[in-house]
Amino acid sequence: MAAKKSVSPTTAHDRAKETGLEGRKAPAFELPDSGGKQVRLKDLIGRGNLVLYFYPRDMTPGCTREACGFQEGLGKIGAAGAQVAGVSGDSQESHQKFAAKYGLRFPLLSDAGNQVAKLYGVYKKKSLYGREFMGIERTTFVIDRSGVIRKVFAKVKVDGHPEAVLAALKDLD
Repeated sequence: MAAKKSVSPTTAHDRAKETGLEGRKAPAFELPDSGGKQVRLKDLIGRGNLVLYFYPRDMTPGCTREACGFQEGLGKIGAAGAQVAGVSGDSQESHQKFAAKYGLRFPLLSDAGNQVAKLYGVYKKKSLYGREFMGIERTTFVIDRSGVIRKVFAKVKVDGHPEAVLAALKDLD
């Protein structure tokens, strides 16, 4: 009989540290929003702290719950000195429909070639129903005004996530 190995559970925070981005400068980017306007990281952080979240697809159940959760918490996030921006590989048109359908009042950025997702280390091999494919792993970055990634939430579970992000924002001060 083989001895069982003791395996300690890995927390989301530990997984985030493995990406090597926490505590480092956020990779610069420029992406179009749903209206076609080019949005740069430096412009977003020029207005305060930033909650930059990457999500797989518009109009899917988990992504919809996540976006609506951020929308509901927008007032508190703003009061904490931050704003929200979402990023996925969906088109600008898809983002327009998504934002209109759910009343989203924050920018959704189109990363059609997943180049920014790759820079942030969130474009990964995924598995669904036994099928492997490349896609965006749901991840949120809390970036301070100076452009430093202060907190990474990897493999996000949607329920309760906006509250956890708000707590991280309050820890910045």
